[in-house]
Amino acid sequence: MPARLISLEGGERSGKSTQLALLSAHLQGRGVPFVLTREPGGTPFGERLREVLLAPDLGPVTPFAEMVAFAASRAEVVARVIRPALDRGDIVIADRYVDSSRAYQGFGLGVPLADIDLVNSAATGGLLPDLTLLFDVDPAVAAGRAPERGNDRIEARDGGFHARVRAGYLELAAREPARYRVLDGRRPAQELAADVASAVDACIAGR
Repeated sequence: MPARLISLEGGERSGKSTQLALLSAHLQGRGVPFVLTREPGGTPFGERLREVLLAPDLGPVTPFAEMVAFAASRAEVVARVIRPALDRGDIVIADRYVDSSRAYQGFGLGVPLADIDLVNSAATGGLLPDLTLLFDVDPAVAAGRAPERGNDRIEARDGGFHARVRAGYLELAAREPARYRVLDGRRPAQELAADVASAVDACIAGR
């Protein structure tokens, strides 16, 4: 079985965490060896950065500094978790990856995409996902959903920010249709999970 890096992306309250749990159960049921990681986080260093970056009382952070901090967490998880797992031939499921920085700090906060790509190319050694699943939900709809893990600093930003993030994700997906699979996050969880499993199974099989 060839190694694959599969990322899950989406705005706040898009249902991504629910689908991550259902996908994990699907892969376990198939007996597929996989590693699950998240951003920011995935390593002791990354988890400590996560506490800082998402803390509601952190206060203002410049967009570029925020982007670099996320990239630092990403560099550590790629070096210590993702690449070793791929070298073993495992499937890696990443709860957010480089596209989150493009959408959130790029489209959301105005950091030039060229700067984001330069920093993250160095952080990851140019490693990109084989498949990216984007759970698309209008932020106005998502705002009415219960928080999946409680409010954090980024989730608390205004509606204009979240609208820019969504538009950014959709633009990124349009630029790379071979890598992205855009899924309607409003659909019932089990229906959506079936499409997620199908897309992941096809990626693993090389289709």
